[in-house]
Amino acid sequence: MEEQPGKGEGVKICVSCGDTFESLDWKCPACGSRPPCVGGFLSFAPELADSNDGFSASYFSRLVELETGHFWFEGRNQVILWGLRKYAPGATNFLEVGCGTGVVLQAIGRCLPGMRLCGSEIFASGLPFAARRLPGTELIQMDARRMPFHSEFDAICMFDVLEHIEEDAVVLREAWRSVKPGGTVLITVPQHPRLWSAVDEHSYHKRRYVAADLHGKLIDAGFEVVHMTSFLSLLLPALILSRLQYRKRDKQLSSGEALEIHPLWNRLCSQILGIERALIRLGVSLPAGGSLFAIARRPPQPIA
Repeated sequence: MEEQPGKGEGVKICVSCGDTFESLDWKCPACGSRPPCVGGFLSFAPELADSNDGFSASYFSRLVELETGHFWFEGRNQVILWGLRKYAPGATNFLEVGCGTGVVLQAIGRCLPGMRLCGSEIFASGLPFAARRLPGTELIQMDARRMPFHSEFDAICMFDVLEHIEEDAVVLREAWRSVKPGGTVLITVPQHPRLWSAVDEHSYHKRRYVAADLHGKLIDAGFEVVHMTSFLSLLLPALILSRLQYRKRDKQLSSGEALEIHPLWNRLCSQILGIERALIRLGVSLPAGGSLFAIARRPPQPIA
């Protein structure tokens, strides 16, 4: 695979010396360093490209098999697209932090074909899966705790990413700096700590969130929260029963086991999530659910 050049339009930050600069080839004029290429992708944290404590790279191949047509991924994509259209209608460029196999970026590219898309993933081994779904899309290996951007993107999204990172407050501050003034961040996270089970442990989660916690961390990072809602609300009773079953198990989950679902149940769940999406589009903020969806904005710079 050929190395993908950087295509960024804003100010870059050198991860070696911290200097800021404008360049399309990522060469820092202060120290002369340039990010190495790992597996054909620019790498801003090569020491974490193969292993870290936030996820297992072995999951990617199984995720590719399960994502397409799965009610959870399809339903989440529809909520995300609604959020982008409503709260970032003028966005021309977009960064997904923790893009995984590219299932969200693919959906956005199909529905918003004029937008410049960029995806990052801490595991270099995950990026080839995204590249196959998104030929020509800018993909980089990056640690979300050290984003090499300054006021570059109209929208930054993190979908089920923050719960994998111990220093989630650091990530939100990095996102604040990387999005343009007036730009939008969209975030999904698992909700309700009492739902913690073997599924969370198998997924390398550090926490599940309550709405007040996520809201407070966004405010502390400098964002204005413009909308927050739960989803997977109508399915919450079924989710609770499922998590109770996993708590009783002794054996470890196999890769993708928690996402495996019978086609008839998958179809029913899709229809139920369709009802939820209709409520969310009407402006209803659902009070409880398996996940939280937050939309926040970096305030515009004050006029001098």
